[in-house]
Amino acid sequence: MTKILVDGVEVDVPPELTLLQACEAAGAEIPRFCYHERLSIAGNCRMCLIEVKVGGKSGPKPVASCAQQVKDLPPPRDEMLNELVTKSATVERARKGVMEFLLINHPLDCPICDQGGECDLQDQSVAYGRGGSRFDENKRAVEEKFMGPLVKTVMTRCIQCTRCVRFATEVAGVPELGATGRGEDMEITTYLEASLSSELSANVIDLCPVGALTSKPYAFNARPWELTKTETIDVMDALGSNIRVDVRGDAVLRVLPRVNEEINEEWISDKTRYAEDGLSRQRLDRPYIRENGKLRPATWQEALETAAYALKRDGSKIGAIAGDLACAESMKATLDLLRSLGSPNTDCRADGAQIGGGARQEYLFNSTIAGIDEADAILLVGANPRIEAPVLNARLRKAWLRGAEIGVVGEAADLTYKYVHIGAGPQSLSNLGAFGDKLKNAQRPMVVVGAAALARADGAAVLRAAGKIAAGVSKDGWNAFNLLHTAASRVAGLDLGFLPAQGGMSATEMLKGGLDTLILLGVDEVALPSAGTIIYIGTHGDAGAHRADIILPAAAYTEKDATWVNTEGRVQYGRRATFPKGEAKEDWTILRALSAILGKALPYDTLSALRQRMISDHPSFGHVDYAPGSADAGAFNAATIGADGQVSSEAFRSAIGDFYLTNPIARASKTMAECSRLRANSSKVAAE
Repeated sequence: MTKILVDGVEVDVPPELTLLQACEAAGAEIPRFCYHERLSIAGNCRMCLIEVKVGGKSGPKPVASCAQQVKDLPPPRDEMLNELVTKSATVERARKGVMEFLLINHPLDCPICDQGGECDLQDQSVAYGRGGSRFDENKRAVEEKFMGPLVKTVMTRCIQCTRCVRFATEVAGVPELGATGRGEDMEITTYLEASLSSELSANVIDLCPVGALTSKPYAFNARPWELTKTETIDVMDALGSNIRVDVRGDAVLRVLPRVNEEINEEWISDKTRYAEDGLSRQRLDRPYIRENGKLRPATWQEALETAAYALKRDGSKIGAIAGDLACAESMKATLDLLRSLGSPNTDCRADGAQIGGGARQEYLFNSTIAGIDEADAILLVGANPRIEAPVLNARLRKAWLRGAEIGVVGEAADLTYKYVHIGAGPQSLSNLGAFGDKLKNAQRPMVVVGAAALARADGAAVLRAAGKIAAGVSKDGWNAFNLLHTAASRVAGLDLGFLPAQGGMSATEMLKGGLDTLILLGVDEVALPSAGTIIYIGTHGDAGAHRADIILPAAAYTEKDATWVNTEGRVQYGRRATFPKGEAKEDWTILRALSAILGKALPYDTLSALRQRMISDHPSFGHVDYAPGSADAGAFNAATIGADGQVSSEAFRSAIGDFYLTNPIARASKTMAECSRLRANSSKVAAE
């Protein structure tokens, strides 16, 4: 630690801190445009100028505090500590000069700029700028750039801070942005004027400190002060990213990231951010009943009575499957209802994944998401994290940049970092070659198994093989076995025991037919049986609703208070940002009303009572915002994971075919459809 003075206040700071960080540790506010704590130092904007006093004397000129570390300061003189001065007349004059230069070419179009009201340039020009400008030359103009359907550009506003360039290169790992020209002719642009191809591309909108890069779908829709802001949880993948949903009236206008260092840092995927328009399109807003082969609108009472009649049958002929977006409350209510009806047929594994039924550590991301930062050797088995969990993939890239070795058993895809491709199929797990030695010698090894690796005929054998590798390299206090789920509902379903009871049918068996009545909690991604009565509880007119005989409209994830459990077993509460569309209801309330008509009333009438029952039956739901991780794993036993068997020679395939169209909300989104079309066209051109 190093002692220094900041505006006369003595502080003890690590020598690795920048002067800017040291000043902020002492409570001083330092303006900045180019500096960002998650990006490399650029030193472009010079807005963070401060005075450095050595031996009580100031240097010849102000110093850019972002570009110098505490350890770079000269030794103290005359027994006087080095002092950083952030509020002197010299500093104030220097900052005003810098701001004057930044505004030479910046257009004064705040009234029509989407960044208005939350713009760093606005705020800092008021706080640190001059009241006028001494420049009267004409402002330059820059042509707009095409960056795809997500990012709107007004590059005349750009101040060349290069945050977007550094993010694309360093974090996203897709170096498609750069600077051309010099001096007044310098411009930020995409190479070959192509659309951004990263699944994280829209994070540049949050990084841009001016209005040069803004949201294209959100353009001219609202001002920030018009919006009601709700902090909730993302369900587009199993990562559980922390987000903020901004609503005006009953419409969700945008989704922004919230900082959570242990999960998503401050990034979210493009699908998380822009699938929000799918929340208002193709919605189920009233009950329907199929008569004479056609669906007709019905009242709630009529629909519930019809559904109850379909459930008054032999319990062994009734089943329920939970989809990827089902919340814990809806699954708990469904599970309790079906068990009261004597049905053992429940399953949350609509894709047929052969997992669950054992200890919790057998289906969690045990090393935790934040644990990736410590990993020094990572084996990916049947996983493509770039499209299955883009934010987690950015962590993997960060680990790789730090020196971690990465090996892949699966498809040889572009993951944005270099890796050792061991093989395409599970047979490669028996011989990892030189990478196997690196994994054994690593201090913090990780084995990451993808969801698609388990949804195969040999899924249990693959799981056992991967479990044996993980068990062989796990250390005391470090569980190397990790499952990367793709469904937001999967871990909660496994925690609840939403699995076939003794003698029950799995989802794969139920989908083959043979049941009289099947309840679907938003199941749309699988082929459905043609026989039997289908009761669909969901949000969109997707595949499940097209096949359904009875449709009970439910609330989307932004329209209900719900519990979600992410891939590492972290329980989080999502909060309602707006009300359900039309006559739609929250899922668990539908099931509670249905149970009353059946004469099997569930023992909870409020969300609080349901959650208490859930925690009582399954204590893990009481550990909110806590990832159990390796510390709670105990001795990892591969013998209990999966099953012995012969693995096939079939190559692994990702669980996701089209990143932008993975669930009913995304498939209803016009923005996601446009992204999918552009991606398909670019792939076709590249192939040709």
